[in-house]
Amino acid sequence: MKIAFLTPEYPHLKTGNSGGIGTSIKNLAIGLLTQGISVRVLVYGQKEDAFFDDNGILVQQIKNVKFKGISWFLTRKKIENLINELYSNKEIDLVEAVDWTGITSFIKPDNCPIVIRLHGSDTYFCHLDKRPVKWINKFHEKKALKKADALLSVSKFTAETTNTVFGLNKSFTIVPNPIDVDLFQSKIQNQNNEKTILYFGSLIRKKGLLELPLIFNKVVEKNPDAKLILIGKDVRDIVSGNDSTWQMMQGLFSDQAIQNVKYLGSVPYTEIKEKIEQATVCVFPSLAEAFPVSWLEAMAMQKPIAASNIGWADEMIDDGENGFLVHPEDHEIFASKINLLLENKNLAEQMGLSARNKVKMYFDIEVLAKKNIEFYKKQIITKL
Repeated sequence: MKIAFLTPEYPHLKTGNSGGIGTSIKNLAIGLLTQGISVRVLVYGQKEDAFFDDNGILVQQIKNVKFKGISWFLTRKKIENLINELYSNKEIDLVEAVDWTGITSFIKPDNCPIVIRLHGSDTYFCHLDKRPVKWINKFHEKKALKKADALLSVSKFTAETTNTVFGLNKSFTIVPNPIDVDLFQSKIQNQNNEKTILYFGSLIRKKGLLELPLIFNKVVEKNPDAKLILIGKDVRDIVSGNDSTWQMMQGLFSDQAIQNVKYLGSVPYTEIKEKIEQATVCVFPSLAEAFPVSWLEAMAMQKPIAASNIGWADEMIDDGENGFLVHPEDHEIFASKINLLLENKNLAEQMGLSARNKVKMYFDIEVLAKKNIEFYKKQIITKL
């Protein structure tokens, strides 16, 4: 079986910056390779047309067509022709595309099945953020979903919300984002007595970064020696227009709390595991997600988590068992859960162990690769 992924991002130096979508695709691609599946990644929006082999994953870079007013259409036709060529040459059997901005809206290959996996469309995130969506993005996203041969979603919440915002009644197969649990395991648990709280991910409003300072202010009132470490790219705030979310955050910390905050900026992905290992607690006060890989990474590293309780969260974490789930705007309660984990070492260790066991049982790549393969086989057979 030969699977292709159509995506705007992929985590590699040659393909540029990548977020959660790219990471989840690469995780799945590696898992499929171990099961004997051929994987090709078609990355559009690139600076040039190129091809390289990333440890067995065939990566095809696609440069968008530039032509005033119809670039979006010509680029889609270029991708369509490429898919037809690869399918005709028996180099791929199926294409999985992302829902983001509806890249497959005007792509209709001759025979190759196209499935879409919901990672969270622009319309979806605008809905959760309570801000207007660009009509053109919503148009393409809805059209792509309606014409896909089959649909996947990384969470039930994302599937149900997507149906709601687009006024659809589509059936989705739910297959969560995977993680290689063997790559994320702690060699030693935090042995020092520092009370370290770690957030890693983009510094952006939708991930609750404007709530986190207000939460941390409450934490240091009870634990004045607690430290907050922030890792990730500083993102422009789309609501206010401010170029720096980090700058906005600084004004929200109390005078006492700001002294205990360290922002490290972007850290190489290879160093993330080390930073997680050094933390006492990981926090994720997200307001808008689909099925965040960062949560899985922290859980696999056996870290206790205090996270958002919105939608997708209870599909990942059992509140009170392998983490605490609280609404990010409930600053007092959120802070109290963090403080509980900072002060009760036995509870923190117990929750961390339970978190890793949950990931091993339900979200490990070996388990989920097989579920994806079953889905792909069904779609390929149906299309024949």
